Amino acid sequence: MKIFKSLWFWLISIALILGIIVFLTTNKKSDIQATQAHHADRANKETPQAPSAAQLSDTKAQYFPLQSYRVGPYAAGGTGFYGGFIDYMKSVNAQGGINGVKLVWSECETEYVVEKGVECYERLKKGLNGTPAAATNPLSVGIAYATLERSTQDKLPLITINHGRTDSTDGRVFPYVFPLQLNPYSEVSAIINYLGEKSGGVANLKGKSIVVLYHGSPYGKETIPVIDALSKKYGFQVNHIEVPHPGNEQQSQWLNIRRIQPDWVILRGWGVMNPVALKTAQKVGYPVDKIIGNIWSNSEEDAAPAGSAAKGFISITTHPSGSNFKVLQDIKRLVVDQGQSDLADLKRFGTVYYNLGVVNGILNVEAVRIAQEKFGQRPLTGEEVRWGFEHLNLTDQRLEQLGAVGLVQRLKLSCEDHEGGGAVRFQQWDGTKWNVISDWVQADRTFLRPMIEASSQKYAKEQGIQIRDCTSEKS
Repeated sequence: MKIFKSLWFWLISIALILGIIVFLTTNKKSDIQATQAHHADRANKETPQAPSAAQLSDTKAQYFPLQSYRVGPYAAGGTGFYGGFIDYMKSVNAQGGINGVKLVWSECETEYVVEKGVECYERLKKGLNGTPAAATNPLSVGIAYATLERSTQDKLPLITINHGRTDSTDGRVFPYVFPLQLNPYSEVSAIINYLGEKSGGVANLKGKSIVVLYHGSPYGKETIPVIDALSKKYGFQVNHIEVPHPGNEQQSQWLNIRRIQPDWVILRGWGVMNPVALKTAQKVGYPVDKIIGNIWSNSEEDAAPAGSAAKGFISITTHPSGSNFKVLQDIKRLVVDQGQSDLADLKRFGTVYYNLGVVNGILNVEAVRIAQEKFGQRPLTGEEVRWGFEHLNLTDQRLEQLGAVGLVQRLKLSCEDHEGGGAVRFQQWDGTKWNVISDWVQADRTFLRPMIEASSQKYAKEQGIQIRDCTSEKS
């Protein structure tokens, strides 16, 4: 009996102890939940916001099809750009969408291959689950060229920020194509104007020698005619040297450059071509501060892999790197700090490619917002969004409201002008980061416009396109 009594004693004791543990654990969990609820309620009171992303409806959504590339030799550009673009859209959703309209998107991997880009376009162009597509943003000259006529036929805006077909600046002929901020001709013109400033005036460019080292693709070849025209205008000599895709081997090109001994080299690279160019220039003894990188030779991924060979390298930019902009701080608070960033490597937050994606997001969202003012606060068709792009007008006041002062240049588009900006700044790599070294340098758009119109009108004649009368569309 004593043994049974002893056993019962211990069983009862154990049961009592377990009961106390369960009681204490349950109370602690309730206290934690109550504390979390209190903090959440306090945060909501201290930071009043528009409807949250959770309140936005998938049935009232605006779709962005993304022909992205996250693998291959140009993955650094794709992951950074689409990372910034997607994070900006997530930030917009976290603040209530565009007047209550949720932003949704899906990706299709192109690997920067034209054929895959066209396939992705056809797969995504009709929208997602009943939500209409707003615009395409392929970030590829080849894919842009291949889908241009399809976009026009489908009445779906094709956005080619800082690249694309130069004559698509003429919206009278290309109503659905938008080379926002900087077309290739403006890019080169701004670089020549900068070199003129460094020479004491463009008149002093006469007799100078410039080599253009370009990527062997439609993108790389796009600016050959305008460089030749600027050479005739200002009297400098120009040599065009091609680097075959992807640009891993450049020894013969740089030996040729050493033989020519130019005053400057304009580097129109892309992806791995850029750090290889800088390292090879160092090997042949060409000074890096005489190399001027274009808009696709201006990222951290272009300079850092070259190590010491990149220190002093100068490039253009339409947007600086860094995160000290209100719009970037909003993204950090609402997306990055919540563990929702699209970036695999958060160290890339605020880098050149990422910030370009943010800028692209701002312009796309602003076009939708403007179009909503005319067509209603609802998901819009591509045709309606096209109207929004043509009426983009980013004044200093609007940039302040967007938290993008210093990140985005003033921009005003129209039926005739689908570029809207044409200005760049110059930055220099100090071995670890980019530093802006100039004010805005404007392209000679007056000189460029006749060339753009001649090319666009030739295209219109070849394609049987009726040139739009923009005066009759003012509204």
